[in-house]
Amino acid sequence: MIGLDTNILVRYLTQDDPVQSRQVTELIERRLTGEEPGFVSVVVMAETVWVLERAYRFSDNDIAAAIEHMLQIGVLVVDSEQEIFTAMTALRQGHGSFGDALIAALSAKAGCSRTLTFDRKALRLAGFELP
Repeated sequence: MIGLDTNILVRYLTQDDPVQSRQVTELIERRLTGEEPGFVSVVVMAETVWVLERAYRFSDNDIAAAIEHMLQIGVLVVDSEQEIFTAMTALRQGHGSFGDALIAALSAKAGCSRTLTFDRKALRLAGFELP
């Protein structure tokens, strides 16, 4: 397995650098295999969403589509894939930010009965409560 950093995913999804984007596309579409897949950590996925939102001004729907695309690539192993999917769905449905939804999903996976927050937007998501 080969770990992939945020900038690798961003180059692949945005195709904004002719040289690096071509290298990454070759890597993901031709060189990674089921025997030697790429690994995308939950931190890399969260950073990628942040970069797409802040630096590239992707809409929530465009970010959700990008995440869904990454989840469908058979040669990628995505850490906490189900929780990433849950957060993507919340983002797509307008229920909250990807980061907040991911926090809630990871907390639930860890067995937490709830997640305490002062974030008013996060409180719209199931699993969050005020302290």
